[in-house]
Amino acid sequence: MTRSRSPLHTAAALALGPAVSLGLARFSYALLLPPMRADLGWSYLTGGAMNTVNAAGYLVGAMLVPRWLARHDARALTLAGMVAAVLLLAAHGLATSDAMLYALRGLTGVASAATFIGGGVLAAGLVSMAPTTSHGTVSAGLVLGVYYGGTGIGIVAAALLVPPLAGLSATALQGIAGWRWAWAALAALGLVASAVTATATRSLTATTAAGGAHVAFAWRPLRFALAAYLMFGLGYIGYMTFVITLLREQQLPAAQTVAFYVLLGLGVIASSWLWSGLLQRQRGGMPLALLNGLLALATLLPVVSPHPTRRPRSGALFGSVFLSLVASTTALVRHNLPAAAWPGGIAAFTIVFAAGQIAGPLLVGWVADGPGGLARGFVVSAALLALGALFAARQRPLLAAG
Repeated sequence: MTRSRSPLHTAAALALGPAVSLGLARFSYALLLPPMRADLGWSYLTGGAMNTVNAAGYLVGAMLVPRWLARHDARALTLAGMVAAVLLLAAHGLATSDAMLYALRGLTGVASAATFIGGGVLAAGLVSMAPTTSHGTVSAGLVLGVYYGGTGIGIVAAALLVPPLAGLSATALQGIAGWRWAWAALAALGLVASAVTATATRSLTATTAAGGAHVAFAWRPLRFALAAYLMFGLGYIGYMTFVITLLREQQLPAAQTVAFYVLLGLGVIASSWLWSGLLQRQRGGMPLALLNGLLALATLLPVVSPHPTRRPRSGALFGSVFLSLVASTTALVRHNLPAAAWPGGIAAFTIVFAAGQIAGPLLVGWVADGPGGLARGFVVSAALLALGALFAARQRPLLAAG
């Protein structure tokens, strides 16, 4: 990589990868679920199953990415994943059956994994170029935070783009349901983001990442962190799948619902700065434990009390934490493993994360279809996140600081 572009600027360009793969391709689904449920007659279980299939595709992608990285440049893989996700998003609006939507959600998950892991490997490599002194410089934690915080850009964009389109009737849109136009609009936005990333990272090469031969990742030494990350995958996805539906059921006005999701997305962007110091300093499981605990609190806030201030506090807290938790695992890999093991380590954490996401939406949807509704499902999610915090607290550093 040439020195004309700083690591922070390059991380910002790479951040559009998570904006597409997570913000547009996954988390926009929470905004689209209510109109799709109403139009297609889905139960909560079916709505959750769509995200379960997406997570299953993500798991398949995470398992394939190490092979792809052994054969292809990480930047090429990242961009290929972005373009594939864009095409699949466009196809969502053309789907004519639940079976087709299931297939598209699964394939989108595969493309998202390629983008997210490929970009994560590149971002981890950028950290070695980031100065770590204390006077106005860019810390390694901030570089990672900027990359993962890009998801917030996609969330904010989806929050502003989807509801106006999804809320329009088919009559007003030439007989086509508004949610179909919303998927097409997300694809168009993703195409622009892909072009920007491709242009701004032309000088970024595979050598920016771990470089050289990759070595196998040993799971056992980081087993507590991996278990905590599994609980995170199980717990957070219920919130991100159903929170907008919950707010609709609580009769929150449409404008406030949009504001809630924008606030959540802005929290994701701000998290880059909120937690970068913690990720830079701590080498063990403490960041993972703290952030899981805060997510458990954020998940409980909208259901423990009807007070109107609880909802925006929940969105702001959840947004400012959950992608930093993802970044914390990349930081953990960097702190504790040799560079040649970074791709395997990042992929391993992504695999357990994806496994949790497979079961999470189904579990919450199943609970929500029974007595207690979505509120009880959110309590289950919070309990899983709290368990993750306990697991993470047991993870100790593997290597001495230095």
